Amino acid sequence: MSVGLSGLAGAVVSVPILSYLLSPLLRPEPPRWIDVDDVSKFEIGKTVLRSIVEFSPLPWAGQTAQTAIWVRRTATDEFIVFAVNCTHLGCPVNWQEQAQIFLCPCHGGVYYADGTVAGGPPPRPLFRYQARIQGTTLQVRSLGLQVATP
Repeated sequence: MSVGLSGLAGAVVSVPILSYLLSPLLRPEPPRWIDVDDVSKFEIGKTVLRSIVEFSPLPWAGQTAQTAIWVRRTATDEFIVFAVNCTHLGCPVNWQEQAQIFLCPCHGGVYYADGTVAGGPPPRPLFRYQARIQGTTLQVRSLGLQVATP
Protein backbone atom coordinates (compact mmCIF):
# COMPACT_ATOMS: atom_id res chain seq x y z
CA MET A 1 0.00 0.00 0.00
CA SER A 2 2.72 2.46 0.97
CA VAL A 3 4.70 1.57 -2.16
CA GLY A 4 1.68 2.44 -4.29
CA LEU A 5 1.14 5.76 -2.50
CA SER A 6 4.85 6.60 -2.84
CA GLY A 7 4.69 5.86 -6.56
CA LEU A 8 1.59 8.03 -6.96
CA ALA A 9 3.22 10.89 -5.03
CA GLY A 10 6.34 10.57 -7.19
CA ALA A 11 4.25 10.71 -10.37
CA VAL A 12 2.32 13.78 -9.16
CA VAL A 13 5.57 15.61 -8.37
CA SER A 14 7.35 14.57 -11.57
CA VAL A 15 4.67 15.67 -14.06
CA PRO A 16 5.21 19.44 -13.55
CA ILE A 17 8.99 19.02 -13.54
CA LEU A 18 8.98 16.98 -16.76
CA SER A 19 6.59 19.37 -18.48
CA TYR A 20 8.88 22.29 -17.55
CA LEU A 21 11.94 20.49 -18.90
CA LEU A 22 10.24 19.28 -22.09
CA SER A 23 8.27 22.45 -22.89
CA PRO A 24 10.97 23.91 -25.21
CA LEU A 25 10.71 20.76 -27.31
CA LEU A 26 6.92 20.71 -27.33
CA ARG A 27 6.41 24.47 -27.78
CA PRO A 28 9.63 25.88 -29.25
CA GLU A 29 10.12 29.65 -29.25
CA PRO A 30 9.94 31.19 -32.69
CA PRO A 31 13.34 32.14 -34.12
CA ARG A 32 14.46 35.72 -33.61
CA TRP A 33 16.52 37.86 -35.93
CA ILE A 34 19.58 39.36 -34.25
CA ASP A 35 21.20 42.59 -35.50
CA VAL A 36 24.89 42.11 -36.31
CA ASP A 37 26.09 45.41 -37.79
CA ASP A 38 25.53 47.91 -40.58
CA VAL A 39 26.05 46.31 -44.00
CA SER A 40 28.42 49.12 -45.05
CA LYS A 41 30.94 47.95 -42.43
CA PHE A 42 31.67 44.72 -44.31
CA GLU A 43 34.00 44.58 -47.34
CA ILE A 44 33.27 42.16 -50.17
CA GLY A 45 35.60 39.16 -49.95
CA LYS A 46 36.61 39.79 -46.32
CA THR A 47 35.87 37.61 -43.29
CA VAL A 48 35.51 39.39 -39.95
CA LEU A 49 34.67 38.44 -36.39
CA ARG A 50 31.58 39.98 -34.79
CA SER A 51 29.98 39.56 -31.39
CA ILE A 52 26.25 38.90 -30.93
CA VAL A 53 23.85 38.13 -28.11
CA GLU A 54 22.21 34.77 -28.88
CA PHE A 55 18.88 34.12 -27.19
CA SER A 56 18.63 30.77 -25.47
CA PRO A 57 15.65 28.54 -26.33
CA LEU A 58 15.95 26.74 -22.99
CA PRO A 59 14.54 28.42 -19.87
CA TRP A 60 17.09 26.84 -17.55
CA ALA A 61 20.05 28.03 -19.65
CA GLY A 62 19.52 31.70 -18.86
CA GLN A 63 18.12 34.40 -21.10
CA THR A 64 21.02 35.32 -23.33
CA ALA A 65 24.54 34.34 -24.20
CA GLN A 66 27.32 36.47 -25.65
CA THR A 67 28.87 34.63 -28.58
CA ALA A 68 30.90 35.32 -31.69
CA ILE A 69 30.34 34.71 -35.38
CA TRP A 70 32.48 34.91 -38.51
CA VAL A 71 30.88 37.08 -41.21
CA ARG A 72 31.99 36.80 -44.84
CA ARG A 73 30.58 39.19 -47.44
CA THR A 74 30.55 37.44 -50.81
CA ALA A 75 28.67 40.03 -52.90
CA THR A 76 26.88 43.36 -52.51
CA ASP A 77 23.86 41.75 -50.88
CA GLU A 78 25.16 38.28 -49.97
CA PHE A 79 26.71 37.13 -46.70
CA ILE A 80 27.82 33.82 -45.22
CA VAL A 81 27.81 33.72 -41.43
CA PHE A 82 29.61 30.94 -39.57
CA ALA A 83 29.41 29.93 -35.94
CA VAL A 84 32.78 30.44 -34.29
CA ASN A 85 32.92 26.87 -32.92
CA CYS A 86 34.78 23.95 -34.46
CA THR A 87 32.48 21.00 -35.18
CA HIS A 88 34.96 18.61 -33.57
CA LEU A 89 34.78 19.67 -29.89
CA GLY A 90 33.48 23.23 -30.03
CA CYS A 91 36.75 25.12 -29.69
CA PRO A 92 36.76 28.59 -31.27
CA VAL A 93 38.27 28.71 -34.76
CA ASN A 94 40.49 31.51 -36.06
CA TRP A 95 40.40 33.03 -39.53
CA GLN A 96 43.79 33.11 -41.26
CA GLU A 97 43.49 35.89 -43.85
CA GLN A 98 46.66 35.11 -45.83
CA ALA A 99 45.92 31.39 -46.11
CA GLN A 100 42.15 31.93 -46.53
CA ILE A 101 41.34 29.15 -44.04
CA PHE A 102 39.81 28.72 -40.60
CA LEU A 103 42.06 26.97 -38.06
CA CYS A 104 41.14 25.29 -34.80
CA PRO A 105 44.16 25.78 -32.52
CA CYS A 106 43.12 23.02 -30.09
CA HIS A 107 43.13 19.89 -32.24
CA GLY A 108 44.32 20.99 -35.68
CA GLY A 109 40.99 21.26 -37.48
CA VAL A 110 41.20 23.16 -40.78
CA TYR A 111 38.31 24.58 -42.81
CA TYR A 112 38.24 26.24 -46.22
CA ALA A 113 36.80 29.77 -46.58
CA ASP A 114 33.38 28.27 -47.43
CA GLY A 115 33.35 26.38 -44.11
CA THR A 116 33.95 22.90 -45.53
CA VAL A 117 36.49 20.64 -43.82
CA ALA A 118 40.00 20.82 -45.27
CA GLY A 119 41.69 18.54 -42.74
CA GLY A 120 41.98 17.31 -39.20
CA PRO A 121 39.37 15.76 -36.93
CA PRO A 122 36.21 17.88 -37.60
CA PRO A 123 33.38 15.54 -38.64
CA ARG A 124 31.40 18.16 -40.60
CA PRO A 125 31.61 21.72 -41.97
CA LEU A 126 31.33 24.81 -39.79
CA PHE A 127 27.77 25.57 -38.79
CA ARG A 128 26.10 28.44 -40.60
CA TYR A 129 23.62 31.00 -39.38
CA GLN A 130 20.84 32.09 -41.70
CA ALA A 131 21.50 35.70 -42.65
CA ARG A 132 19.44 38.50 -44.17
CA ILE A 133 19.66 42.22 -44.80
CA GLN A 134 16.95 44.28 -43.14
CA GLY A 135 17.18 47.88 -44.30
CA THR A 136 20.91 48.58 -43.92
CA THR A 137 21.49 46.05 -41.12
CA LEU A 138 22.84 42.52 -41.41
CA GLN A 139 20.86 40.12 -39.24
CA VAL A 140 21.30 36.46 -38.29
CA ARG A 141 18.58 34.10 -37.21
CA SER A 142 18.79 32.68 -33.71
CA LEU A 143 18.09 28.96 -33.42
CA GLY A 144 18.80 28.78 -37.14
CA LEU A 145 22.12 27.01 -37.19
CA GLN A 146 22.47 24.86 -40.26
CA VAL A 147 25.27 22.69 -41.54
CA ALA A 148 27.24 24.57 -44.15
CA THR A 149 26.81 23.42 -47.71
CA PRO A 150 29.28 24.42 -50.41
